[in-house]
Amino acid sequence: MNEFRSQCRRYKITGIVQGVGFRPFVYNTAKRLGLNGFVLNDSGGVTVEAEGASGALSEFENILKNKYPPRAKIFSFQSEGLTLRKYTAFSIRLSDAGEAKTVPISPDIALCPDCEKELLASKNRRYGYPFINCTNCGPRFTIIKNVPYDRPYTTMAKFRLCPECRKEYDDPANRRFHAQPNACPVCGPALVLCRNNLRRIFAKDVIGEACRLLKKGFILAVKGIGGYHLACDAANEKAVAKLRKRKVREDKPFAVMAPDMKTAEKFCKIGPVEKDILTGPERPILLLRKKPDAGFAPSVAPRQKYLGLLLPYTPLHCLIMERYKKPLIMTSANTSDEPIAYKDKDAFERLGTIADYFLTHNREIHMRCDDSVARVADGGIYSLRRSRGYAPQPLRMSRPFSKQILACGAELKNTFCLTKGDFAYISHYIGDLDNPATFRSFEEGICHFKRLFDVKPELIAHDMHPEYFSTKYAVKIKGVPRMAVQHHFAHIAACMADNNILGENAIGIAFDGTGYGLDGAIWGGEFILVKGGRFSRIGQLEYVPLLTGEKAIKEPYRMALSYLFKAYGQDYARHLPPALARIGKDTLKNLWLAWESRLNSPLTSSAGRLFDAVAALTGVRQAVNYEAQAAIEMEMLADEDIMTAYPFVVSEDSVNAGQPYYNISVDETIKAVFHDLRRGTSPEKISGRFHNTVARIIAETAEKAMTAYGVDCAALSGGVFQNMLLLNKTLTLFRRKGIKYYIHRQAPPNDGCISLGQAAYLEYFRSIV
Repeated sequence: MNEFRSQCRRYKITGIVQGVGFRPFVYNTAKRLGLNGFVLNDSGGVTVEAEGASGALSEFENILKNKYPPRAKIFSFQSEGLTLRKYTAFSIRLSDAGEAKTVPISPDIALCPDCEKELLASKNRRYGYPFINCTNCGPRFTIIKNVPYDRPYTTMAKFRLCPECRKEYDDPANRRFHAQPNACPVCGPALVLCRNNLRRIFAKDVIGEACRLLKKGFILAVKGIGGYHLACDAANEKAVAKLRKRKVREDKPFAVMAPDMKTAEKFCKIGPVEKDILTGPERPILLLRKKPDAGFAPSVAPRQKYLGLLLPYTPLHCLIMERYKKPLIMTSANTSDEPIAYKDKDAFERLGTIADYFLTHNREIHMRCDDSVARVADGGIYSLRRSRGYAPQPLRMSRPFSKQILACGAELKNTFCLTKGDFAYISHYIGDLDNPATFRSFEEGICHFKRLFDVKPELIAHDMHPEYFSTKYAVKIKGVPRMAVQHHFAHIAACMADNNILGENAIGIAFDGTGYGLDGAIWGGEFILVKGGRFSRIGQLEYVPLLTGEKAIKEPYRMALSYLFKAYGQDYARHLPPALARIGKDTLKNLWLAWESRLNSPLTSSAGRLFDAVAALTGVRQAVNYEAQAAIEMEMLADEDIMTAYPFVVSEDSVNAGQPYYNISVDETIKAVFHDLRRGTSPEKISGRFHNTVARIIAETAEKAMTAYGVDCAALSGGVFQNMLLLNKTLTLFRRKGIKYYIHRQAPPNDGCISLGQAAYLEYFRSIV
C-alpha cells in the first residue's frame, strides 16, 4: 500500500511558465488530487512543493510534465524528495524575486477563443472592450519592465483593479488569476480617437467612427501591442496610393489584415499548414500565393504573386474587423527605414503627416515589437522576421554556453542575441542600424534584455565589417573580450543552431547580397565546410567587380555591365541587350575603365548581385527602391514550369593537401542569357531558366563537396534563400540526389539570424581563452 504513504517533493520547473496560467494550473491540479503545499513564481521559473499520498504525487508529477497550459513551454523539470512539511492546505505564494533571473519571458499572445467569445457577447461585462485578456492571451513582452512577471513590474501598474477584476485576479480557479494585464471598462485602459492635429473626437461608438473614416478613404494610425500600424482600405486604390506616397514607400508590398479565415481564403491559396500558422497564438504576417481575382488595389503589392496576410490578433483588431468586414492595409507605422512608432508623443510627431486620424489608448508600450513575418517552406514554417509572438522566447541549445555572450548581429535586419545557460535569447526585430533612431532602439533593447535575463556579457561577438554600427558598438565596450565572426560563417552556424545540429559536420551554402570576407572582398555566394569544429571556405561564385561600389546595389544595371565585361571583355559593346542600349557611349567607356582598373569597384562573389545583374539584363529593373527588389521581381516574373537551365562551369583547384576548392564561373550563363534575349525569348522563360541554373550550381557543387570532404548534409542560409522558387528548386534537386539538408525554421535565413550565428560560432567552433 505504498501508494498511500505520505511523501513530500519539490519541483523546479523552468521554461515559459510565467504569465501563461501555470500557477493556477498547478494549484487546481493539487487541490483535485488532495495534495497540500504551495506554488510560486521565482526568477528562475516556478517552484512547487507538494505533500500527500505517493500515488497522488506520481499522478501530479505526470500531469505537470504532460498536461500543462497550452501557452506554457517546459525546458527543464527537476524533482527531489523532502522531509514531510506537514502542510495543511495548498496555496499560491507571492513571487520570489531574490534568485538569479533566468526565466524566459512569454511573447505577446494573440487573442484566445474564450476572450474573443466574451468580447462579442453583448451580455458580458467586457463586451466590446478592446483590452480584454486572460492568462492565455494578451500583451507580455511589450509591457514588462522587469522580472518576475507581476503587475507592479509592467506598464499596467498604474491601472488599479476594480473589485470585480480583483476578485478574478485573486481566484486561482479563474482564467484571469494573476493575468497581469487584466482589466475592464471600469478600471482599465481606454480608447481615444483624434485628428492628426490631436483634437479629440468624442464619439459614443469610437470603433464605429473609426470604421466610418476608413470607409471614406482616410488613413488611421492604430496603436496595437508592440507599436502603431497605419491602416486604410485595401481595396481603395486612392487611399493605398496616398499611404504609399506619404510613407515614402514606392514599391515594397504592404501587409493586409483579413477579417477572418473565410475571407482570407477568398484572396489567397491557404493549405492546412498555412491555416495553422495564421490562426496560431503567434499570428505572424504570412506570405501567401494570391488568387488571380483577389480584388485588392493595384498598389497593395505591385508586381507580386504573393501577399503578406495576417488575421486579427488583438481585441482592438477583432472589433475593427468585426465592424469593417473587409481587408485593411495594416503596415508598420513609420516612414521608410525608420523603426516602428510606439511611444505616443513620438507617434504624433512622426506620423502626423502620414495619418489623418489616430486611434490610440493609454496603455503604455514599454518595448517596441514589429509584426513577425513568415512563409511556408518544405512543409513547415520558415521565418523571415522573428519578432512579435516569438521574441523573446529563447532557442535552447544542446549544451549550455560556457560564457555569457552578447552577439551584436549585422547592419541590416539587425537582431542581437544574449546567451545564458543553454538559452540563446534572440531579440525582436530591430531593423537597419544606419538609421539613428533604429540604432537607439538597438542600444535600448540590449539594456532591456540584459536586465530581464540578468546577463552580464563575458564575451562579445560582432561582424568583421569595421564600418557596421553593430561592430562599432561592440568595439566601444571596454573590459570585455570580443571577437569578430565572418558574416557567412555566422549564417551557417545560425542554421545549424536553428536545427540543433551544432557539433555535426556539414557543407554550408551561404547565398546573400553582402558580407565582409576574410580576404577583404565582398562575399555572398559561398560554400563552407564545417568539420571538426572548424569552418573553411571551399567554394564560391567567381569574383567580379562590384562596379562603382555601393551604387551597383541601388542600380543593378551596373552589375549587369560588370558581368558582361567579364564574359565578353573589350568586345562588350556588341553584346549589349536592349535593356542597356540607352546607356551612352561615354558612360559605358568610363564604366569599362572603372571595371578594368577596379576603381571604387571591390571584388564580390555575391549571389544577390548576380540576380541583380540578370534582372537588369532582361529589363526587369535597372534601379531599385528597396533591398533585393530586382531579385524579388525576377522571382515573381519567372515561368515556374520551365525545366531547362543555362550552362556554367565549376572548376576545381587543389588546395589544402590536394583537397578541392570550387570556383564557379557564370560567364557561359551570361552569354546564354544574351543569346536568349537576342532570339526574343521572353523574360519569363529567361528568369525560369536562370533560377534552374542557380539551383543546379548549388546542388551539383554541394554534391561534389560532400563526396570530397566526407560530409553527409548541407545547411542553407542567406537572404537569397528567401526566394521560394530558388529554394524549392534547390531542395527538389537535393532530394533527387539523396542529399540530407537543413533550412531555417525559427530564425530567418536573412541577416536577422546573424546574431544567433555569431554566438553559436564563438561557443562551438572557436577556442576562447
